Amino acid sequence: MNKGRNTPNEETRFPTPRERGTDFEVPYARSNIEKCMCSQCPVQADSKCAQDKLQSSKKAMGAMPGVEVPNPEDVPGIYCSTGKATCQDLNSERQCICNSCEVWKEYDLGEGMPSQYFCKNGKAT
Repeated sequence: MNKGRNTPNEETRFPTPRERGTDFEVPYARSNIEKCMCSQCPVQADSKCAQDKLQSSKKAMGAMPGVEVPNPEDVPGIYCSTGKATCQDLNSERQCICNSCEVWKEYDLGEGMPSQYFCKNGKAT
């Protein structure tokens, strides 16, 4: 089913976040993933899980057309949108950098709860 998009065929079309049934306060969108600072955060710097996901999600996004994005559980970041990290080897004893992120600033995430450590505390509300 094409939904009015100009795509070569169904096999190359990736579902949009809304089509996957996701609806986030901070939109789970390519533009926000690209601004996300989570990959540079000390909390996940030594996480093998996060580093592996970072490599595979970058590769996947490079192969996806336009604004398409990988499934949220495959992206090690934008936790303010998607919620707690699925990686279990993050070190939340380290300093969080959420408040230095453009997504955090753009959506005034300091005003909501939680305001930081989205990877541990869940998505912004």
